[in-house]
Amino acid sequence: MAAFMLNNASVTINSVDLSDHVTSITFSEEADQLETTAMGDDNRTMIGGLKSGTIDLEFNQDLAATDVQATVRPLLGTVTTVVVKNSAAATATTNPQWTFSALVTEWPSINGTVGELATASVSWPITGAVVQATS
Repeated sequence: MAAFMLNNASVTINSVDLSDHVTSITFSEEADQLETTAMGDDNRTMIGGLKSGTIDLEFNQDLAATDVQATVRPLLGTVTTVVVKNSAAATATTNPQWTFSALVTEWPSINGTVGELATASVSWPITGAVVQATS
C-alpha cells in the first residue's frame, strides 16, 4: 500500500458536505474483548464482543446560514448520518467510504482565545453498524 498525505478528506454530516471546514479527523472502530480462559488453560484466550466507534472532528467555525454552526448545532442530542472518506475523490478500493450514524453529544458554539481562529472540536460516539463501500 502506498503512503499518502491526508489533505482532502471528505466529511458529510446530515447530508451537508463540511469538508472545507474540517482541519482534523479521526474515525476509529473497536471491539470489546471477552475473556474465554477456563480452568486448565495455560494462556488467556479471548473472543471479540460488541463493536463501537467514535468520530473526532475539528472544524474551523463558520456561522453562515449553511455552514458548520447552522448544520451541527440543531443536531445536538440526536442521531445523524455521517459519511467520511480519506479523499474527496471517487469511492474505490483505494478510497473507501464509511457511512454510519453518530450521536451528536456535544457542540462548542464558541471556542477560542483572543487573536486565535475560532474552532469547534467534537468527539461523537458511533451508534449502530458502520458500512464500508468501495465502489
